Amino acid sequence: MTRSALFGRRVHITGSISGDLALASADEVRRARAIVESLVKELIRRGAMFVIPVDAEKLREDGLPICFDWLVWETVHKHLHARPEGAPSPLVIAVKHHKTETQIPEQYAALWSSLRGSPMVQIESSALWNMNSKRMEMQARHGDMLITLGGGEGVLFLANIYHDAGKPVIPLNLKLGSAQSGSLRLFDFGLAGNNATRLFQTDTALSSHGWLNRLEMPPRQAVPESVDDLMALLEALAPPKAFVVRLLNPEHEDFKDVQAFFDTVVKPVIEDELRYKMITVDGYQAFDHARIDQEIFAKLHRSSIVLADITGSRPNCFLELGYALGRGLPTMLMAKAGTAHPFDITTFSGHHWKTTGSVEERRRELRKHWEAVRNRPTLVPTEPLIP
Repeated sequence: MTRSALFGRRVHITGSISGDLALASADEVRRARAIVESLVKELIRRGAMFVIPVDAEKLREDGLPICFDWLVWETVHKHLHARPEGAPSPLVIAVKHHKTETQIPEQYAALWSSLRGSPMVQIESSALWNMNSKRMEMQARHGDMLITLGGGEGVLFLANIYHDAGKPVIPLNLKLGSAQSGSLRLFDFGLAGNNATRLFQTDTALSSHGWLNRLEMPPRQAVPESVDDLMALLEALAPPKAFVVRLLNPEHEDFKDVQAFFDTVVKPVIEDELRYKMITVDGYQAFDHARIDQEIFAKLHRSSIVLADITGSRPNCFLELGYALGRGLPTMLMAKAGTAHPFDITTFSGHHWKTTGSVEERRRELRKHWEAVRNRPTLVPTEPLIP
């Protein structure tokens, strides 16, 4: 069976429902909850992972929950058996805050107790910051894609964080709140001009705008059909980007070795195994910007990881490496064995690849180094002025 493109990807479902029954009818709320429940079931079956906040369960006057978080938790818990063999852990990144344990609804206390101590849940605490924006920043740091329903300014804030990181934002147009805010505003924004490509990009012939048209969910559409359309889009999303910094001058004496290393070792591991899309700005690809320097730094800024090979000691490579490290992107520093390093980075752990040995041995060494550095902390951690 072919592995889903969503296998191992972290999905973040966010949003809320208006307390005004005129803006969000009970029928539309129930339909939205049915869509979320069905969506989570299918994501589990395909090996996806989740980012889920842990918070209170506020209700509207009609008794329906305002948020979807505990619905996602409950659905995940009920369908753990559906996870495919070999699915990675943790299944859920749980973001909590200083009031979490006292605010968990009574009906979900047993569920939370059974999951919180298991290897399937990794708890991240934002208790240091008693503000929603910092909690959302932490959620976005762990998510690979954002799906929005309803909501208001919080949804727009999260969408901006995901966009700035180059991660896809999928807005649903279910009528759960004001059309001037939240997911409905994002959906309408995406249907204007070329804005859909700013929300998400796909690897199919159907454009982002075409996918957004297909994603519209009128009340007459059955829940299974709506979820099928959404899952088709999620499967079609372009993979996360791995920006490549490397020697590109074919006249350089090390060029052939660098090219062979990327062709036979890096590409099979990064693209075929880890399922990133390698991005190299060399002047031969379609441009999104007027200038090549803007093209380089825009793509570098919104990449998920950076592969920086400094063989040949090219000045532009060090400039781009510095930008990646300053931005805090997961960065793998590489160089051909024997390359002389500037003193600033001699103590920075890097992968010194060889031109000898079997291809599988060289790939194994690359995988081993990536696992060692992928969660390396930033050079300068964020430190609050007042803890």
